[in-house]
Amino acid sequence: MLAVCLAAGALTVAAPGTGQADAASVCTGRPAKTVAFATGELRLYRTRHYACAIAVAKAPGARRYMSVQLQPRGGRAAVDEGRFTRQAGPVTVHALNRCVRATGNVGGATVSTGWILCR
Repeated sequence: MLAVCLAAGALTVAAPGTGQADAASVCTGRPAKTVAFATGELRLYRTRHYACAIAVAKAPGARRYMSVQLQPRGGRAAVDEGRFTRQAGPVTVHALNRCVRATGNVGGATVSTGWILCR
């Protein structure tokens, strides 16, 4: 009985950190645009109603400041920022019939798109 409880406790500790990170690491929809910059890539995805963005480091490893911002025209920006090892995001906004603009930052290098993905 004690072995079962210990095993269940180990699963509880290990599962949230691994499963949630994998599930939240990608955007849904079709790839719409990728913008490369010195330290990473800003990737944008689009579905019929939503746009999604992530900023991905070219060289994952040590924790460093990363951010991604996605704003629909006339709407509020969605932002994810912090010290990450691989990527910032995903962030998603409602973008039906609206342009979006995105900004990505990995380790101090920044890229911005201007208004894109207009329909």
